[in-house]
This record gives sequence, structure tokens and C-alpha cells, in this order.
Amino acid sequence: MEDLDIDLPNAKLAYTIIQSLLEAHEALSDLLVLMAHALDEDVTKALTATNEWQGYLESKRNLEDTKLQIEKFTLELKRLEER
Repeated sequence: MEDLDIDLPNAKLAYTIIQSLLEAHEALSDLLVLMAHALDEDVTKALTATNEWQGYLESKRNLEDTKLQIEKFTLELKRLEER
């Protein structure tokens, strides 16, 4: 990863914000799983056939790619802390 033009306090702030967003997304995913178990099969099928559901699944796939970027960011943050 290229050297970032960011100071350590701002890098830590960015990391905190990213981590908070990831935790919120994870909590939402857990809630959706719980809610899906409470629905009957017909409602679940209807729900998963919507554009909103497809958008949710796409966001989950994108998040997997983002996790790799976050790992790189975390390594860069550690390098900044060592300076």
C-alpha cells in the first residue's frame, strides 16, 4: 500500500469509524437472520425475490472485498504507530 498522507490521530479516527460501521452491518445481518427464522416459507421466498434483498446480498459481497482493504489499512495504521 502506498504511504498515506494522513497523521496518526486521523488514521485512528478513520479506523474507529470503519470499525463502527462494520459492527453495525454485522448486527443488522444477525437481525435479518433472526427475523428470517420467524417468517414462514412463503413470506421468506417473497422477501428474497425483491430488489432490496438483492441489494443487501450485493452489499454483503462488496463487504468481503472491503475487508481486504481494511486489513491493508490496519497494517498501514500499525506502521504509522511504529514511527
